[in-house]
This record gives sequence, structure tokens and C-alpha cells, in this order.
Amino acid sequence: MATDTNRDIARRLVEAAELLERQGANPFRVRAYRRAADSIASYPEDLRELAGREDVAGLTGIPGVGRGIAATIRELLLTGRWNQLEHLRGDVDPESLFATVPGVGPELARRIHAELAVDTLEALEAAAWDGTLAAVAGIGPRRLAAIRAGLATRLGRLSRDHGRPDEARPEAALLLEVDRRYREQATAGKLPTIAPRRFNPSGEAWLPIMHLTRDGWHFTALYSNTARAHELGRTRDWVVIYWSSDDHAERQCTVVTETGGELKGRRVIRGRESECAVHYAAHGSPAAPAPPASPGGPVVPAAARPPRPRHAQHRARR
Repeated sequence: MATDTNRDIARRLVEAAELLERQGANPFRVRAYRRAADSIASYPEDLRELAGREDVAGLTGIPGVGRGIAATIRELLLTGRWNQLEHLRGDVDPESLFATVPGVGPELARRIHAELAVDTLEALEAAAWDGTLAAVAGIGPRRLAAIRAGLATRLGRLSRDHGRPDEARPEAALLLEVDRRYREQATAGKLPTIAPRRFNPSGEAWLPIMHLTRDGWHFTALYSNTARAHELGRTRDWVVIYWSSDDHAERQCTVVTETGGELKGRRVIRGRESECAVHYAAHGSPAAPAPPASPGGPVVPAAARPPRPRHAQHRARR
């Protein structure tokens, strides 16, 4: 007989499948979530006990559960949240997410998001280890150690593998192509839209969302709806791209228009600027067009240069 934990996880997988289907995602991806949900709903052992004993390897023994969905289950068990489902709903709130990490309260979470321009726990973990988080007011050695330990637990780290330099990820050229297709289709009004819960008091469905499967990767792209993007007027420039595969947990990046230096006017991936420079040197690309006016969403004023995360700058110098 399925447990309450299993039923809750199955329910969220079904909700994700329904949202993906309505938003035009790949049918195979939709069916994968439903197949996993069916297996989990009837699985006799509590997944929390199974994961505690065997971690991801045990979860992949469930019919229909690959490594990607197993990582999703672990995220739900560790945090009670699933970032992918939140962005499908339009619920993404980095400040609230950071405030759940031991040692980080609401005010500190706000400063971290504003000063470092990081949006995920993985990006926060990278900043905690490369020295940039320590520069934020209120982060002393003891608190930094607590944050590192809390993130290690939340993200399932058994050792300091936060950098994961050898982890498979899409090529920069592919991410830039996803960004280009998203902005073109969003401008043409060809994408479904969702109603984000933040900064949207009227409840209007103004935020275009695109799902795309290429080269074995599942992509979801949408404009950034964070406080920082609104503050700088970049809600029609910053594009957040989430990616995952059957064997890899979801990760994300942000693509922006560079407004200074040798890449001025180009679309660049935060944290991977050097790869973008190599790509443009080899292939060339026209400068990115100005952000389009939104027909129903927030008004987009002329904006200052979007800040690169400090941890991205730090890595670029190394």
C-alpha cells in the first residue's frame, strides 16, 4: 500500500505532466512523468526510507524512474520543494528559497539575491565556496560554514563536489540557440503564457514559456521574473533556461544581453562568458535586438547593464 509520502510525490509528478502538456512540451517527457507517478503511487515502500538507505541508486530501481526523476524525488524529500514545478506554475521566488537554508534569514536572502544575482541553491553553493558569498554583509566565518553545511545536506553532497566541472551540460552554442528561438517566438506571440504569482497583482498570463527537446536535453525557457530583473527593467531581456535529461537532474542558466566590453550587444550566458566569446569568434552572430515592449506584462524601461554574478566574474579571472 502506498504511503502518504509516495502519494504526495506522485501527485506533484502528475501536476508537472499536466502543466507540461498544456504548455506544449514533448509528449515523451509528459508520458515519462505520468509513468513514474503511476509506479510511485503504487510502490509499497516509503520513498523516504528507500532514499535514506540507498539514495538515488535505490530510487532508480522503481519502474519508470530514471536518474533525472530520481534526483527530483530526492529534491522533494530533502527540501519539500521542486524547483521545476515552481517555475512551471510561475511560482519561482529565489529569496524565499534561500531563506530556507540554515543561517540565511529573509533579509540576508534578499541581500544575497540582489548583490550576487544568483537564483538557485546550486549557484548559492558555488558562491559559498569561491569567496563571493563571504563578501556579502552579515556573512562571517561561522555563518558561512553553516550555510555550506546546510547546502551540502540540501543538495545531497557527500563531499565538496560543488563545482562539478566534469558534469555533462549543454554546449554554449545550443543554449544560445534555445535563447534565440525563445525570444523570437515570444516576440511573435507564438508561445503559451503563464500567470506568475510574483509582481503580477492582476493575475494576468503575460509570461511566455517554451519547452524544447534537442540533442537529448529537455529545455524550458522563460523571461526572468525575479525582483532584480524588475528593478533593472530586464524582464524582457534576461532569459532563464532550465535543462535536464533522463540521466541528469535539472540545472539552469541565465542568458542576457552584454552591454560592455568586447561582447557588447551579444547574448551571453552568465558564468560562461569565455565560452560565448569563443563561440562568437568562430561563428559570429548579429547583436541582440533591443528587448521588445511587452503587450501585457510589466513595462520595460531602458536599463542599465545587468550585473554579472560575482562568482561568475571570479571564475572568469581564474
